[in-house]
Amino acid sequence: PGSVSAAFQEYLRHLGLQDFPCGLGSWNKSCHNARRSLRAEPAGLEEAVPPGEETPEALLELLRDQHSPWALPPDCSPQERLLREVAVLAPELLRGSGVFQVVKSLRILDKGVEEVDEGLLRFQQLEELILSANHISRVTSAHLPRTLKVLELCYNAVGDLQGLCARPPPELQHLGLGYNRLCGPSQEKQLTVDFWPNLVSLDLSFNSLTDLLGLVSQLSTLQNLRILLLQGNPLALIPTYRGFLVDSLPKLCILDDIHIWPDERQQFQGLARQPELTRSEARVVVSIGEMKGLPDPKAFQQLKVGSEGPVITYSYCVTYEF
Repeated sequence: PGSVSAAFQEYLRHLGLQDFPCGLGSWNKSCHNARRSLRAEPAGLEEAVPPGEETPEALLELLRDQHSPWALPPDCSPQERLLREVAVLAPELLRGSGVFQVVKSLRILDKGVEEVDEGLLRFQQLEELILSANHISRVTSAHLPRTLKVLELCYNAVGDLQGLCARPPPELQHLGLGYNRLCGPSQEKQLTVDFWPNLVSLDLSFNSLTDLLGLVSQLSTLQNLRILLLQGNPLALIPTYRGFLVDSLPKLCILDDIHIWPDERQQFQGLARQPELTRSEARVVVSIGEMKGLPDPKAFQQLKVGSEGPVITYSYCVTYEF
């Protein structure tokens, strides 16, 4: 599927919300008929379950027992368990567009999704959206529910924040953009309080951000920011990288998964007022001792001027991967 909506429909088919023991069928038909007639008839003694049908408790046991063939795997999300149990106890809630009102957390990982389409707006209660390990290169904020509090886009191909920042969800608390293709300084201008007034956690790790001073000037406007990940960016090679960030963002509690203790903050006090220290260059020296399997140019005799013999030229390309 190319869109989030298409991937969600495939996800629903995988959950089998209309198949035994979920949904409404011959295995629980009288139970739901009785619910619809409760208002019309006075309450009386509970009738026995007809032959061939199951009680809601028995159906739930089939979902929860780890030895049951209908049980979900242990690593499934709480949202998947919730949907299947709702499909047992109140399958009418999941009919038509009802399923979009129930879902508060949506996780679609490694499903080849390329587009965050406007179909997401049907999820009017959605608070958490996890779309890691897909092929998303651009996100349009107009397609994101306004109720969103967590947006995780790790391991995608996002290289531009302009569409995401046009009208982002106002209550967003975590934004995960690690392992993408962000590069500065133009992208860093989108990371201010004007766009993310309630952001608590920001993951920008393993991108191509280079302007530490520019980034810090933007992040310092995020008054609620407490968790920041920047490791894996070129700017993290600057010798005073951690100290400069710790002193520049006094409300930060965790930087690159390491807690900031008071003694560390005291140690780096004053670095924020010395931006010239962040302009140091990082240099990598590579020495090649020996290369095997390549013809030695010295082994070929130089041709005399005017010779009509063939000329053999060798070209070599050396690639360094860090």
